[in-house]
This record gives sequence, structure tokens and C-alpha cells, in this order.
Amino acid sequence: MSAPFFKLFLWGGVGNRMVATTFTRCINRLKRSIMQREKTILILLLCAFIMFIPCDMHDRSNGERIGTIVATDAEAILIDTAPERLFTVVPEDVSIKSYFKFLNKIVAAYDTLVPYPLSEHLLVRANDWIIDSLQHTDYYRRKALGDTVLLQPDLIVLHRGDTLFFPDSIAALSLIDKINNTVIDVNIPEFRLRILEYGKVLYSFPVRVGQNRVRYLAEAGRAVDLRTKTGNGSVIRINKYPVFTNPVDGKKFTHTKRDDGVRTLMPQIPWTEVELDGMRYGQMIHPTTNPETLERAYSNGCIGLGEADAWRFYYHAPLGTPVVFRYDLETVNEMGDTIILPDIYKRGKQQQPVRAVIGVYP
Repeated sequence: MSAPFFKLFLWGGVGNRMVATTFTRCINRLKRSIMQREKTILILLLCAFIMFIPCDMHDRSNGERIGTIVATDAEAILIDTAPERLFTVVPEDVSIKSYFKFLNKIVAAYDTLVPYPLSEHLLVRANDWIIDSLQHTDYYRRKALGDTVLLQPDLIVLHRGDTLFFPDSIAALSLIDKINNTVIDVNIPEFRLRILEYGKVLYSFPVRVGQNRVRYLAEAGRAVDLRTKTGNGSVIRINKYPVFTNPVDGKKFTHTKRDDGVRTLMPQIPWTEVELDGMRYGQMIHPTTNPETLERAYSNGCIGLGEADAWRFYYHAPLGTPVVFRYDLETVNEMGDTIILPDIYKRGKQQQPVRAVIGVYP
């Protein structure tokens, strides 16, 4: 082998080894680069997943919302504790005679599940359609639709499948504030009862008031001034299951003769007693089964309402509601005109002694 060829062969062998070594190093670097890129991509994907998790997902371990700011030792931050809107479904038809017992069970069952004091009035005011259903049991409303109701307590007011919603915290506080700012206003010579909310008229109902005479009442055992008394006071008693007694002869009764001559069972609608200036005269606010007597001095001292209006009144006058009974002859009508009302009790001519009435005199 000549010297030049040997040198070429030697160079070729060495060169091949260098190329192989260089190639191996490149392959290893490429593998490391690919692995590093895969790690980077995985980290980026994980970050993206975390960033797009909804903030309102629930942590199953403690029930708190992820992302909710929780109070720490350094600072206390209020968390909204209002529950998800609760509701209950009426399991079976509910008639008037079982209506109050049903509501009492609902209130007792859910009172501890809401962050406010739950009551029958609050629940029904939050489901105003219930009042509409109760008003629809009015004998004369049903009569106008061709239905003569002889047994009002048997009428269905809540049907199977009806849903009762419980107000959330904000709605409940708003309703409670409205209830606390409600006043019942009765102007006797106007034959008008008004429900005022924040000083504004919410509802206005025609009523009947006490007669302008003194009459012996067997239940009182003496002669009683039947005129409706005036004064400021509040609702002190509500009777959801009234027992009916004729104050004149003291006899109990269960049926009534309607304006159309039909005799029916007395309707089951709450009666409300008020005190005025610290005195209990036995004056009640209750329904009358004879709307022809409305806007007249006809009763034995009580305020009589139409049946439908009596339901609406009841749910706007819970215990403690302020009442005002006044005798204002000068008033402003709905047209804004100032008018002078008839002096039904002849107060300008003579004053009859006011005597406390004991018992209920419809």
C-alpha cells in the first residue's frame, strides 16, 4: 500500500467515526428538545384547563363555591348565605276547611330552612295567586259564573301539583318591610276601608258600619251603643274558625240567607278584632254574606266587608297591624274633589254615650 493511499484510508476511517459521533450527538439533542417541548405543551395545556374552570363550581368536600372570598383572620368578608330558591309542591287538593292546617304544616317544616322568620302571611304574600284563588270562592262571584256555592268550606283552593315558592332573603326582607309599613284606615261616614302601604292607598273597599242607635243585646246583657267607635290602635286577635252567634238573642247559627234568597253554610273566612286607644269594644272586621248592606250603617258595631275583599284584607293585616278608625265628614274623592259626607251619626246635633261592647257583634 502506497503512502498516499494509506493516508487517505486512515483519514477516511477517522472521518467516519467523527461523523458518527456528531450524528449521535445531534440525535440525542433532538430527543431532548422534543421531550422539553412536550413538557412545555403539557404545562401550557394544564394552565389553560385551570384558567377556564367555571368560578361557580362547587367544592364537594365542604359545599363552598370555588372562587368565593372567605373570611380570614386579617379581614372578615360577608358571604351571601341566601339559599337557592326553595319550593314545595302541593301533594293533594286542599279545601278551605283544611287550608290553614296545611299552611301551618308547611310553615313549620320550612321555617328552619330559610334565613328569615317564615309565617303564613309572608308565604302567601310571596305567592299572591293564592289570595286570588281564595277570592274566587266569593259566593256572588261564583254565582255570576253560574255556580251556586252552598258549602264554601268544601271548595278547593290549592290543587294537587300547585307550587309554593319561598322568597329569597332579599324578597322576604322587602315583603316584611311592606307588612311593617301597612296601616288599615277606616273612615266611618265614608263607608270605606283602605289598606295603606308606605302612606299610599294600596286597596280601597266598601264596608258597612254600626247602626246609629242603642239596642239591647242578649249577649252583652244590656243596652249597647251600636255606633262604630273611633280611635287609633292595632289588630290584636284573629279568629280563623269563627263561631257565629246572634248578639241580639245570643243564639248560635251556622247558615245565612243570601241576598238572592238562597240559604248557605256560613263561609269560613277569618275575623279580625282591633283595639282602639287601649279599649276593646268587641269591634271586628269580618266578611258579610249580604253585600247589599255595604255602604250602609247596618251592623251592630263591626266593620263588614265583601267576602273577596275580606280575604285580601286578612293577608294585609296580621297581628300588630296599626289601625285608624276615624269620623271625617270632609274628604277628597277619587277625582280630587273635596266633598262633605252625610253625618250618619248626627254628631253635629247630639252625642250618644259611648259604651264598651263585650263580645262579637256582627
